[in-house]
Amino acid sequence: MNYKELEAALAEFGLSQQVTLKKVRDRHRQLVREYHPDHGAAPDNDRIRRINAAYKVLNEYIGDYRFDFSKETFYSQYPEERLKEQFYDVGLWGEEK
Repeated sequence: MNYKELEAALAEFGLSQQVTLKKVRDRHRQLVREYHPDHGAAPDNDRIRRINAAYKVLNEYIGDYRFDFSKETFYSQYPEERLKEQFYDVGLWGEEK
């Protein structure tokens, strides 16, 4: 896989460069359902093949992705948690509770 293939897969799915695993899986299900002949769509075998090929590329990339579970990354994902930790025990005027 190269970056052009990854970009093409994202474009096939209509996704941005920052998505969650859940969003990729949900979008795959949605597209397959939309273009599958059993759901009333006109048979478009080429489109189904492109969707499945794009999913394979995205799934491969996601499968090899290394997740960062560091505290810094957690707080960048959930900034409200940083505020809770920082100010939870501090009263309105800065005194300790």
